[in-house]
Amino acid sequence: MNDRLHETLNVDFLIREPAEVYHARSKDYLSSHQLADFRKCPFLFRKKQLGLISDQEGSAFLVGRAAHVAILEGWEAFEAEFAIGGPINPRTSQPFGSTTKAWAEWAEAQAKPVLTNEQHELVCELAAAVQMHGVATDLLRNGVPECVVRVDYLSIPSQARLDWLSPTQGIVDLKSCDDLTWFEADARRFGYVFQLAFYRAILQIASGAMVPVHLVAVEKKPPFRCGVWRVEPEILTLAQNANERAMQRLLICQRDDYWPTGYEEIRVFEQL
Repeated sequence: MNDRLHETLNVDFLIREPAEVYHARSKDYLSSHQLADFRKCPFLFRKKQLGLISDQEGSAFLVGRAAHVAILEGWEAFEAEFAIGGPINPRTSQPFGSTTKAWAEWAEAQAKPVLTNEQHELVCELAAAVQMHGVATDLLRNGVPECVVRVDYLSIPSQARLDWLSPTQGIVDLKSCDDLTWFEADARRFGYVFQLAFYRAILQIASGAMVPVHLVAVEKKPPFRCGVWRVEPEILTLAQNANERAMQRLLICQRDDYWPTGYEEIRVFEQL
Protein backbone atom coordinates (compact mmCIF):
# COMPACT_ATOMS: atom_id res chain seq x y z
CA MET A 1 0.00 0.00 0.00
CA ASN A 2 1.01 3.60 -0.52
CA ASP A 3 2.88 5.10 2.42
CA ARG A 4 0.58 8.11 2.25
CA LEU A 5 -2.18 5.96 3.72
CA HIS A 6 -0.59 6.75 7.05
CA GLU A 7 -0.95 10.48 6.49
CA THR A 8 -4.02 12.67 6.55
CA LEU A 9 -5.34 12.95 3.00
CA ASN A 10 -5.37 16.46 1.53
CA VAL A 11 -8.87 17.01 0.11
CA ASP A 12 -8.37 20.49 -1.37
CA PHE A 13 -8.81 19.15 -4.92
CA LEU A 14 -12.40 18.05 -4.28
CA ILE A 15 -15.30 19.77 -6.05
CA ARG A 16 -18.65 20.44 -4.34
CA GLU A 17 -21.54 20.88 -6.76
CA PRO A 18 -25.22 19.89 -6.99
CA ALA A 19 -26.00 16.42 -8.31
CA GLU A 20 -27.75 17.97 -11.31
CA VAL A 21 -24.55 19.78 -12.33
CA TYR A 22 -22.51 16.61 -11.95
CA HIS A 23 -24.90 14.55 -14.09
CA ALA A 24 -25.02 17.29 -16.73
CA ARG A 25 -21.25 16.92 -17.16
CA SER A 26 -21.65 13.23 -18.02
CA LYS A 27 -21.65 14.09 -21.72
CA ASP A 28 -18.03 15.21 -21.34
CA TYR A 29 -16.74 12.89 -18.60
CA LEU A 30 -16.81 9.12 -18.19
CA SER A 31 -18.40 7.90 -14.95
CA SER A 32 -18.39 4.51 -13.24
CA HIS A 33 -22.03 3.94 -14.27
CA GLN A 34 -21.25 4.71 -17.90
CA LEU A 35 -18.28 2.36 -17.78
CA ALA A 36 -20.54 -0.35 -16.32
CA ASP A 37 -22.88 0.13 -19.28
CA PHE A 38 -19.93 -0.22 -21.66
CA ARG A 39 -18.67 -3.38 -19.98
CA LYS A 40 -22.17 -4.84 -20.31
CA CYS A 41 -22.75 -3.71 -23.89
CA PRO A 42 -20.90 -1.05 -25.93
CA PHE A 43 -24.05 -0.56 -28.03
CA LEU A 44 -26.04 0.24 -24.87
CA PHE A 45 -23.35 2.71 -23.80
CA ARG A 46 -23.50 4.46 -27.17
CA LYS A 47 -27.31 4.62 -27.22
CA LYS A 48 -27.32 6.27 -23.79
CA GLN A 49 -24.49 8.60 -24.82
CA LEU A 50 -26.58 9.80 -27.77
CA GLY A 51 -29.62 10.30 -25.54
CA LEU A 52 -31.60 7.54 -27.28
CA ILE A 53 -32.05 5.61 -24.02
CA SER A 54 -32.68 7.29 -20.68
CA ASP A 55 -32.26 5.86 -17.20
CA GLN A 56 -35.57 5.39 -15.40
CA GLU A 57 -35.59 6.86 -11.89
CA GLY A 58 -38.45 5.48 -9.80
CA SER A 59 -39.57 5.95 -6.22
CA ALA A 60 -36.79 3.67 -4.92
CA PHE A 61 -34.20 5.97 -6.47
CA LEU A 62 -35.87 9.02 -4.89
CA VAL A 63 -35.85 7.42 -1.42
CA GLY A 64 -32.23 6.35 -1.85
CA ARG A 65 -31.18 9.84 -2.88
CA ALA A 66 -33.09 11.37 0.03
CA ALA A 67 -31.49 8.92 2.47
CA HIS A 68 -28.04 9.83 1.16
CA VAL A 69 -28.69 13.52 1.78
CA ALA A 70 -30.11 12.95 5.28
CA ILE A 71 -27.37 10.54 6.38
CA LEU A 72 -24.36 12.16 4.74
CA GLU A 73 -25.24 15.88 4.57
CA GLY A 74 -27.62 16.24 7.49
CA TRP A 75 -31.27 17.09 8.07
CA GLU A 76 -30.87 20.79 7.27
CA ALA A 77 -29.67 19.90 3.77
CA PHE A 78 -32.43 17.32 3.50
CA GLU A 79 -35.15 19.86 4.34
CA ALA A 80 -33.71 22.33 1.83
CA GLU A 81 -33.67 19.76 -0.97
CA PHE A 82 -36.93 17.85 -0.45
CA ALA A 83 -40.57 18.62 0.29
CA ILE A 84 -42.61 16.25 2.43
CA GLY A 85 -46.28 15.30 2.65
CA GLY A 86 -49.01 16.82 0.54
CA PRO A 87 -52.25 18.79 0.59
CA ILE A 88 -55.05 17.92 3.00
CA ASN A 89 -58.46 16.88 1.73
CA PRO A 90 -60.87 19.32 3.47
CA ARG A 91 -63.69 16.77 3.41
CA THR A 92 -61.76 14.03 5.23
CA SER A 93 -59.05 16.07 7.00
CA GLN A 94 -56.63 13.45 5.62
CA PRO A 95 -53.84 13.96 3.07
CA PHE A 96 -54.71 13.43 -0.57
CA GLY A 97 -53.21 10.23 -1.99
CA SER A 98 -50.03 10.53 -4.02
CA THR A 99 -51.89 9.31 -7.13
CA THR A 100 -54.52 12.07 -7.04
CA LYS A 101 -54.61 15.17 -9.22
CA ALA A 102 -54.60 17.43 -6.14
CA TRP A 103 -51.40 15.84 -4.86
CA ALA A 104 -49.73 16.02 -8.29
CA GLU A 105 -50.56 19.74 -8.61
CA TRP A 106 -49.25 20.43 -5.11
CA ALA A 107 -46.05 18.46 -5.78
CA GLU A 108 -45.40 20.38 -9.00
CA ALA A 109 -45.76 23.69 -7.15
CA GLN A 110 -43.01 22.74 -4.66
CA ALA A 111 -40.27 23.13 -7.30
CA LYS A 112 -38.26 20.32 -5.69
CA PRO A 113 -38.60 16.57 -5.26
CA VAL A 114 -41.44 15.48 -2.99
CA LEU A 115 -41.52 12.57 -0.56
CA THR A 116 -44.74 11.12 0.71
CA ASN A 117 -45.10 10.81 4.48
CA GLU A 118 -44.41 7.09 4.15
CA GLN A 119 -41.24 7.71 2.16
CA HIS A 120 -40.10 10.29 4.71
CA GLU A 121 -40.64 7.78 7.53
CA LEU A 122 -38.52 5.26 5.63
CA VAL A 123 -35.69 7.79 5.22
CA CYS A 124 -35.83 8.45 8.98
CA GLU A 125 -35.59 4.70 9.68
CA LEU A 126 -32.57 4.34 7.38
CA ALA A 127 -30.80 7.31 8.95
CA ALA A 128 -31.49 6.02 12.47
CA ALA A 129 -30.15 2.57 11.57
CA VAL A 130 -26.86 4.00 10.29
CA GLN A 131 -26.55 6.28 13.31
CA MET A 132 -26.99 3.31 15.66
CA HIS A 133 -24.13 1.38 14.05
CA GLY A 134 -20.90 2.25 15.86
CA VAL A 135 -18.50 1.43 13.02
CA ALA A 136 -20.61 3.21 10.40
CA THR A 137 -20.88 6.28 12.63
CA ASP A 138 -17.12 6.30 13.13
CA LEU A 139 -16.45 6.07 9.38
CA LEU A 140 -18.82 8.98 8.73
CA ARG A 141 -17.69 11.14 11.64
CA ASN A 142 -15.23 13.34 9.73
CA GLY A 143 -15.15 13.80 5.99
CA VAL A 144 -16.60 15.43 2.90
CA PRO A 145 -20.00 14.27 1.57
CA GLU A 146 -21.05 14.02 -2.08
CA CYS A 147 -17.73 15.29 -3.42
CA VAL A 148 -16.63 15.26 -7.06
CA VAL A 149 -13.24 14.39 -8.54
CA ARG A 150 -12.35 14.97 -12.21
CA VAL A 151 -9.17 13.72 -13.87
CA ASP A 152 -7.84 12.32 -17.13
CA TYR A 153 -7.79 8.54 -16.65
CA LEU A 154 -6.05 6.57 -19.41
CA SER A 155 -6.46 9.63 -21.66
CA ILE A 156 -10.23 9.67 -21.02
CA PRO A 157 -11.76 12.64 -19.14
CA SER A 158 -13.38 10.94 -16.15
CA GLN A 159 -15.38 11.91 -13.09
CA ALA A 160 -16.58 10.36 -9.85
CA ARG A 161 -19.05 11.55 -7.23
CA LEU A 162 -18.00 10.01 -3.93
CA ASP A 163 -20.64 9.50 -1.26
CA TRP A 164 -18.10 10.25 1.47
CA LEU A 165 -14.36 10.85 1.59
CA SER A 166 -12.63 10.79 4.95
CA PRO A 167 -9.11 12.23 5.23
CA THR A 168 -8.23 9.27 7.48
CA GLN A 169 -10.66 6.47 6.51
CA GLY A 170 -10.74 6.90 2.73
CA ILE A 171 -13.77 6.22 0.52
CA VAL A 172 -17.06 5.28 2.16
CA ASP A 173 -19.93 4.30 -0.14
CA LEU A 174 -23.49 4.14 1.20
CA LYS A 175 -25.93 1.58 -0.20
CA SER A 176 -29.50 0.62 0.65
CA CYS A 177 -30.69 -2.93 0.12
CA ASP A 178 -33.72 -5.17 0.58
CA ASP A 179 -32.05 -7.77 2.81
CA LEU A 180 -28.63 -7.43 4.42
CA THR A 181 -28.25 -11.22 4.41
CA TRP A 182 -27.87 -11.16 0.63
CA PHE A 183 -25.98 -7.89 0.33
CA GLU A 184 -22.71 -9.47 -0.78
CA ALA A 185 -24.55 -11.28 -3.59
CA ASP A 186 -26.27 -8.01 -4.55
CA ALA A 187 -22.90 -6.26 -4.54
CA ARG A 188 -21.58 -8.79 -7.05
CA ARG A 189 -24.74 -8.56 -9.16
CA PHE A 190 -24.63 -4.78 -9.37
CA GLY A 191 -20.86 -4.53 -9.80
CA TYR A 192 -20.19 -2.41 -6.73
CA VAL A 193 -16.51 -3.43 -6.61
CA PHE A 194 -15.96 -2.18 -10.18
CA GLN A 195 -17.62 1.12 -9.23
CA LEU A 196 -15.44 1.50 -6.15
CA ALA A 197 -12.29 0.50 -8.03
CA PHE A 198 -13.04 3.30 -10.51
CA TYR A 199 -13.45 5.76 -7.62
CA ARG A 200 -10.23 4.62 -5.96
CA ALA A 201 -8.24 4.92 -9.20
CA ILE A 202 -9.54 8.42 -9.95
CA LEU A 203 -8.80 9.51 -6.40
CA GLN A 204 -5.27 8.12 -6.64
CA ILE A 205 -4.64 10.12 -9.82
CA ALA A 206 -5.94 13.29 -8.14
CA SER A 207 -4.25 12.86 -4.77
CA GLY A 208 -1.38 10.41 -5.23
CA ALA A 209 -2.78 8.29 -2.38
CA MET A 210 -4.17 4.75 -2.50
CA VAL A 211 -6.93 4.93 0.10
CA PRO A 212 -9.03 2.30 1.92
CA VAL A 213 -12.56 1.60 0.70
CA HIS A 214 -15.61 0.71 2.80
CA LEU A 215 -19.24 -0.06 2.05
CA VAL A 216 -22.03 0.87 4.46
CA ALA A 217 -25.28 -0.94 3.68
CA VAL A 218 -28.68 -0.50 5.33
CA GLU A 219 -31.93 -2.41 4.86
CA LYS A 220 -35.02 -0.69 3.47
CA LYS A 221 -37.41 -2.80 5.58
CA PRO A 222 -37.60 -3.94 9.21
CA PRO A 223 -35.50 -4.54 11.18
CA PHE A 224 -33.46 -1.96 9.18
CA ARG A 225 -30.15 -3.67 9.86
CA CYS A 226 -26.97 -1.78 8.99
CA GLY A 227 -23.63 -3.40 8.12
CA VAL A 228 -20.13 -2.31 7.16
CA TRP A 229 -17.77 -4.04 4.75
CA ARG A 230 -14.11 -3.31 4.08
CA VAL A 231 -13.31 -3.97 0.43
CA GLU A 232 -9.95 -5.71 0.18
CA PRO A 233 -7.30 -3.92 -1.92
CA GLU A 234 -6.55 -7.07 -3.90
CA ILE A 235 -10.11 -7.41 -5.22
CA LEU A 236 -10.21 -3.69 -6.01
CA THR A 237 -7.02 -4.10 -8.05
CA LEU A 238 -8.56 -6.98 -10.01
CA ALA A 239 -11.65 -4.85 -10.70
CA GLN A 240 -9.47 -1.88 -11.66
CA ASN A 241 -7.61 -4.03 -14.18
CA ALA A 242 -10.95 -5.10 -15.70
CA ASN A 243 -12.11 -1.47 -15.80
CA GLU A 244 -8.93 -0.38 -17.56
CA ARG A 245 -9.21 -3.15 -20.15
CA ALA A 246 -12.75 -1.93 -20.83
CA MET A 247 -11.52 1.66 -21.12
CA GLN A 248 -8.93 0.58 -23.69
CA ARG A 249 -11.73 -1.09 -25.67
CA LEU A 250 -13.78 2.11 -25.33
CA LEU A 251 -10.98 4.10 -26.98
CA ILE A 252 -10.95 1.61 -29.86
CA CYS A 253 -14.74 1.82 -30.24
CA GLN A 254 -14.52 5.61 -30.31
CA ARG A 255 -11.71 5.51 -32.89
CA ASP A 256 -13.55 3.08 -35.18
CA ASP A 257 -17.09 4.29 -34.37
CA TYR A 258 -18.05 0.65 -33.92
CA TRP A 259 -20.30 -0.29 -30.99
CA PRO A 260 -20.95 -4.05 -30.77
CA THR A 261 -23.58 -5.70 -28.60
CA GLY A 262 -21.20 -8.47 -27.58
CA TYR A 263 -23.50 -11.10 -29.11
CA GLU A 264 -22.42 -10.87 -32.74
CA GLU A 265 -20.99 -14.41 -32.86
CA ILE A 266 -22.61 -17.76 -32.15
CA ARG A 267 -22.30 -19.00 -28.58
CA VAL A 268 -22.30 -22.53 -27.25
CA PHE A 269 -24.96 -23.62 -24.72
CA GLU A 270 -23.27 -26.50 -22.92
CA GLN A 271 -24.42 -26.46 -19.29
CA LEU A 272 -27.59 -27.76 -17.66
